[in-house]
Amino acid sequence: MSEIEAFAASVLMARGMARAQAAAVAGFIAAAERDACPSHGLYRLLGMLRTIDGGKVGLTAEPTLSEPRAGIVAVDAHYGFSPLAYAVGAPLLMEKAKANGLAALVIRNCFHFSALWAEVEPLAEAGFAALAMTPSHGWVAPPGGKRPVFGTNPIAFGWPRAGKPPYVFDFATSAVARGEIELHRRAGKPVPPEWGIDADGYPTTDPAAILTTGAMSTFGGYKGAALATMVELMGAALIGDFTSLESLAFDAGVGGAPMHGEIVIAFDPAGFSRGDGPDHLGRAEGLFAAIVDQEVRLPSDRRYAARQVSLRDGVRVPENLIAEIETARDRPGV
Repeated sequence: MSEIEAFAASVLMARGMARAQAAAVAGFIAAAERDACPSHGLYRLLGMLRTIDGGKVGLTAEPTLSEPRAGIVAVDAHYGFSPLAYAVGAPLLMEKAKANGLAALVIRNCFHFSALWAEVEPLAEAGFAALAMTPSHGWVAPPGGKRPVFGTNPIAFGWPRAGKPPYVFDFATSAVARGEIELHRRAGKPVPPEWGIDADGYPTTDPAAILTTGAMSTFGGYKGAALATMVELMGAALIGDFTSLESLAFDAGVGGAPMHGEIVIAFDPAGFSRGDGPDHLGRAEGLFAAIVDQEVRLPSDRRYAARQVSLRDGVRVPENLIAEIETARDRPGV
């Protein structure tokens, strides 16, 4: 376990989280720091501690697994955080995808804080194409509206590549991840006006206005809103769990992590090909080459490059962030 993993796990266990759940969460946090994604790294511990203070987290919850259909794996997180539930369900998801050509993992009743690339990337490394989506809190207004309806509603996709890191993208259907706006607020920096609106529905560069009385915006206007709606339907209505508005109501002003469900779908390329799976993967490589030959990077290339640097040189973490986390750990409610 890395120093970052050990620190994150110790903070959570100090507040009563069972070792297995703390270790799973810490692994996701360390992966984000390793890949230079600080908005989903140690910074997230502050929100998790605030969520724990709300008294609704199943700190010692043990996820339970079921198989409602031949191609479906269901995991009830029992109000624990999502990484352990994912770890419990992922092996059977891959087994079913191999057997059936595709399979879905449904996680219910989980608190969610993490980036979705950490879930689709290992599936792609194992040879599967993978798609994941989840709602969040009702923070995002539809274009032309004034009131939040959607969550940031991320979508992630992974594709296997022989001898290379997988092709992976992970983006919020909001104009930016909420953590990025919060980091700007903490730094006293304005945000681009397309990131959110104020209480009257007008674009604003004030991150505090967006986060308090205003709302975030979707990316791409109505196109982003349509994708956000799809995530609400697939990651909430379809699997029988909270929409983003219901998650925010459940939070009841605590300001904690969203509590809802998630769907992850794995596809076995061999199950969809006509016996020429390697040729299908070769076609994908031709597509990637057509992109990079124009000196355009693929999604996640920046993460992979940062990963190599981190594995060689380590990760620098702001001392004031560590101090803030330790204060929140030792003084519940701060």
